[in-house]
Amino acid sequence: MLTAVDDRPIDLHVHTTASDGDLSPRECVARAAALGLAAIGIADHDTVAGNAEAMAAGEEMGVEVVPGLEVAAKHGHWSLHVLGYYPELGDAGLGRLLRRARARRDERNPQILARLAALGLPVPFEEVAAEARHGVVGRPHIAAVMVRRGHVATAEEAFARYLAKGRPAYVERRKPEAAEVLEVLLAARAVPVLAHPGTLGIESSDALEALLGPLVELGLRGIEVHYHAHNAVQTALFGRAAERHGLAVTGGSDFHGAAKPDIELGRGLGGMHVPYRLLERLKAERARL
Repeated sequence: MLTAVDDRPIDLHVHTTASDGDLSPRECVARAAALGLAAIGIADHDTVAGNAEAMAAGEEMGVEVVPGLEVAAKHGHWSLHVLGYYPELGDAGLGRLLRRARARRDERNPQILARLAALGLPVPFEEVAAEARHGVVGRPHIAAVMVRRGHVATAEEAFARYLAKGRPAYVERRKPEAAEVLEVLLAARAVPVLAHPGTLGIESSDALEALLGPLVELGLRGIEVHYHAHNAVQTALFGRAAERHGLAVTGGSDFHGAAKPDIELGRGLGGMHVPYRLLERLKAERARL
C-alpha cells in the first residue's frame, strides 16, 4: 500500500547556473522547498560543480538533493543524453570525461558564433561567457544574448530560426560513445539513466528495444519515463520497457528557470508528478554499484 510519504513530489532533472540554468544551486533548492518538493536531482550538463552547493542548501532547507549530471553520447545513429545519479564527485575518470566534454563545447561555440556573424547576427563571445556566469557555456546562453541584442524576440525563436538542429547556425558537437560514458559513470558509482527518450523520435516498442537492449548490456540502469514532453502513450511505452529490462524508473521536468519559462520545477508543463517512491529504487541501484 502506498503512503503519503511514497507519493511526495520530486524532480530528478534540474539544471542550475553551473550549466545552462538561470538559478543557482541554492536558489533551485529554495524554489523546491517553496513548492513542497521532497527531493530534487541535479542534472547539469558536463559538470558536477553545482552539486556541493545544492546538497549543503538541501540539508539547511529540508530538501533531499540527489547529486548528478547529464552527459551527451552517441550510440550508432542515435544522439542521446545520459543522466548519472549519485556519482563520486571527485572520481578521476569522471573528471577526465567531463573535461573532454567541455572542451568539445569550447570548440563548437565559436563555430556557432561565426555562423551567426555570417548571417548578420553578431554575438560576442565575451557576452555569452558572462551570460553563463563562469559555468558551462552552451546554446541557451547564446540565445539569451541574441535576445538582448535584439536579433530575436525570444530564446525559443533563436532556437527555432537559428540554433536548433537543421537550422543555419547549428553545429554538431562531437560526443563520446555511449559505451565509454556508461563505463565511466559506473566506475564513478553513478547510476546511469537514459534521459528523455521521447525526444529521440521513438514511437514503437521495436525501435525502443533496438536502442535499449544494447545499452542495458553496456550497463544502463534506468530510464526517464516521466518527462514534461512525454505524452501518455510515450510514458506507457517507456514504462513497459523499464519493467521488461528491470530498469529503474525516473522522472523530471528538465527545469532551467526563465530559459524555459513554461516548465516549472516539479511540475513540468503543469501535469507532471514524479513520486518519491521512484527515488527509493534509484537508491537501491546505487547500493548495488
